[in-house]
Amino acid sequence: MSSNAADVLKVGPSAETTASVSGPRPDASVGKVVGLAEEQQSEIAEAESADIDAVKVSALAAPDVVDEPAVKAVALITPPTPDVRPETRRYGAVQRQRFRDAKPINFGKRKPADYAVHGVDVSRWQGDINWAKLRGQGANFVYIKATDGGDHLDPMFRKNWREADRAGLKRGAYHFFYWCRSASSQADWFIRNVPKDPNALPPVIDVEWNHLSACKKRPSRATVLEKMQVFMDRLEAHYGQRPVIYTAPDFYGDNLRGAFEAYPFWLRAVAQHPSKVYPGRDWVFWQYSGSGLSHGVKGQIDLNVFYGSESDWRRWLGRQERIAAN
Repeated sequence: MSSNAADVLKVGPSAETTASVSGPRPDASVGKVVGLAEEQQSEIAEAESADIDAVKVSALAAPDVVDEPAVKAVALITPPTPDVRPETRRYGAVQRQRFRDAKPINFGKRKPADYAVHGVDVSRWQGDINWAKLRGQGANFVYIKATDGGDHLDPMFRKNWREADRAGLKRGAYHFFYWCRSASSQADWFIRNVPKDPNALPPVIDVEWNHLSACKKRPSRATVLEKMQVFMDRLEAHYGQRPVIYTAPDFYGDNLRGAFEAYPFWLRAVAQHPSKVYPGRDWVFWQYSGSGLSHGVKGQIDLNVFYGSESDWRRWLGRQERIAAN
């Protein structure tokens, strides 16, 4: 993203989990069931001391054993199984945004505050982030800089990827496309470095003209579209999700107007609503500021919104997770 464009200058010519939840399993060496909560362990002990027969105790320890009378007998002391799906446990509540802006803009009638779900995008330039504070400020999702070109990995990517998830943000990774490398080598590099997580947001291809880049090429529109298609096809085949296209007004005007109608777009528009900057283009994410201020981050940060309500957000996440799981 443009606030992170200086990455190109730093790296030379090429710059720019789902935890499985298993059921309880017997452990004969200790006479307990590994994976049961402490409350269930106590219930088993109490059942044993009350002379409940062994079949009924085993129904607690091994629920796959079918014994209808035993199941009825233990139903009163066996708590219901909680919903442990990550998206339910960790991403259900949408935090109201409380960001500030170093360069506030009057967007008129259609403004970022009208949208329910806000998020951020980050790279090495945000340094060490306090993700819990950032989440509390209203960051419901984050796109994290992962790779540039075919050989540069953002040095903060792995840490940001891990800690954003721990703080309860929906996270995704983005790749800054480098016009002096082949699309296939860049796709290989991204896939090598970004985990395949069905609960992650779709991957992003960041396409823009960057005057700081060591690569000064500005390919023709036909070449741009061809290279993008190769890259996106590779990522979609690997991650199971159609990539999101991030772009800025000048690059969009040169190359993307009328193209890739079946792809989700993430549009940069920091002075006007996207409907005025990109007329006729549908979008999923809008980057409305590059000068955001928030607890948890030193300096400025990019601010974004999701197009839709809280319910739309949850439905969209659900679709993405189902697609990635298939």
